[in-house]
Amino acid sequence: MASNIRFNPASSPAIRVALAAALFAALPAAGRAANNCPWINEATASGLLGADAVGSYTDQTSTRPAVCAFIQSVSGMTRVLRIAVIETPGFRSLLDKESRACATAAEPLRAIGNEAISCSLDDRRKPYAERVIGRVRDQVFTITLSTTRKDDSILNREERKARVLIAAEQVSGNLF
Repeated sequence: MASNIRFNPASSPAIRVALAAALFAALPAAGRAANNCPWINEATASGLLGADAVGSYTDQTSTRPAVCAFIQSVSGMTRVLRIAVIETPGFRSLLDKESRACATAAEPLRAIGNEAISCSLDDRRKPYAERVIGRVRDQVFTITLSTTRKDDSILNREERKARVLIAAEQVSGNLF
């Protein structure tokens, strides 16, 4: 005698509840940003750039630093906050090399890591940028805040200088 009753797992209340719970548990992971920058979060970076930014993170390799890049593009211009950190016993030579990229005289910074300096990159060509270079123990960090528009109303030179220092305070604090 064959039964015409078939078992439909989706019709079982217990299975429906379990499926719904699994779906809700997976939602936060699906909505989470791919950026896992250990020194600054996307919301803070967006505030420094003046609008919502998209972040990415690349781990350090034997030849490259770990890099967080936050990019915000609007109206034909791009703003970027780039943070590079490399752990190296030869930090002195790396600090010297990074500081040679400065177009202006480097200004020493206090209370931001060790041997930190601030400077502008070459203003005669894009991007228009401010940079902080420093170290915490044997970790050298370089933070660059740039815009592709010289007359950027949000990231003018003074604002770039102020905002890159805010980023440097946070990054150096998180490296300690």
